Amino acid sequence: MYSSQEVFDRICERIAGGESLRSICQDEDMPATSTVCKWLAEHDGFSEQYARAREAQADAIFDEILDIADDGRNDWMERNGEESAGWAANGEHIQRSRLRIDSRKWMAGKLKPKKYGEKLEHEHSATGEFATFLASIAERGASLVKIDDGDDQG
Repeated sequence: MYSSQEVFDRICERIAGGESLRSICQDEDMPATSTVCKWLAEHDGFSEQYARAREAQADAIFDEILDIADDGRNDWMERNGEESAGWAANGEHIQRSRLRIDSRKWMAGKLKPKKYGEKLEHEHSATGEFATFLASIAERGASLVKIDDGDDQG
């Protein structure tokens, strides 16, 4: 039998490799998912180790995305019908690959949002005293003034 730390290490190693906790816990020699959740609440060291493994999992998932996108083995299928002989796109496989990629992109973004999350565009606007200052300039009809840089030609 394994010590608790050995089990913690095995779980975290497999998570960091891209496996889900659910699939890990289905193995005969692994604890139930509910037990792992209980351990996470009771053991700070395991909780920290698990959090780092989940962050590493995002990188493994990103690698899977590239593998799925680059694998075109089943994108085409041969048709043998009299009127439709030849090659045709396998739409079902292509759509399934797209779903697999989108699911992994979403999960990687949740696990490591700074690296794989959606980039949000922020709108910058003036507030407070600076906004009042800009408004007063606009009300007075202030215009831009050219600053003399001392490079006059005449």
